[in-house]
Amino acid sequence: MILYYAPNTISVAVAIALDEAGLDHTLARLDFAKDEQRQADYLAVNPKGRVPALETPQGVLTETGAILDYIAALAPEAGLVPGEPFAAARMRAVMYYLASTMHVNHAHLRRGHRWADNQSSWHDMAAKTPRTMTESCRFIEDHALIAPFVMGTTLTLADPYLFVVSTWLEGDGVEIADFPAIAAFRAAMRARPAVERAEARGMI
Repeated sequence: MILYYAPNTISVAVAIALDEAGLDHTLARLDFAKDEQRQADYLAVNPKGRVPALETPQGVLTETGAILDYIAALAPEAGLVPGEPFAAARMRAVMYYLASTMHVNHAHLRRGHRWADNQSSWHDMAAKTPRTMTESCRFIEDHALIAPFVMGTTLTLADPYLFVVSTWLEGDGVEIADFPAIAAFRAAMRARPAVERAEARGMI
């Protein structure tokens, strides 16, 4: 399998999950500064021009949540999805919140052109990012993080996802000191070999 990723993007969550699952893969790094995600050779892999994309023997998968579920299904022994149905659904509820709300809040800081043509609208979105990301952190802190990981003592798919999002917080104007559970979660994740390897590769 080949994982197409860019440093400091949500695609790094997939790299961490692949490592946690012990699945063989090759990393293909894209340089967003050179606009490589919009070049013809990559668009032939993923017409969305986004990361992640995972090239598998059956074809290419896109969208972080879908790829993470695929990884968990390939390596059930890794226990990345809880076996109890309600717990599995709760884990995915956190992932879907990260995808649909928190990641979008983050994107408003530098990607306002995705939603509006008027530059003043971009500035408004960017100016509100510290507030919306702080509100999202409060929800995660109070309602979505059992500690030390999202589902408690066992690492699941939600943890690489939340970890990568959490690395954006200072840049988004969030006072991490206000969220001790998130800070402790980040420390617990950084102690894991899969995260150490990702950091050593310059992915985070």
